[in-house]
Amino acid sequence: MTTPTSWKKSSFSGGGEGNDCVEVADMDTHISIRDSKSPTRATLTFPARAFTPFIEALKARHPAG
Repeated sequence: MTTPTSWKKSSFSGGGEGNDCVEVADMDTHISIRDSKSPTRATLTFPARAFTPFIEALKARHPAG
């Protein structure tokens, strides 16, 4: 698998410098996610079709308040 070259920061970045969020890279067949505070550390990568269920599961566990 190749390393993503184009990362997009979440629109919900928290306060301050906006570094309290994740970044996502779309690699056609896979989606990669990384911590914006530590971009050189490990990434989470999985098939693109699993991205929406992953996000929905996170939302269900941590509803916006």
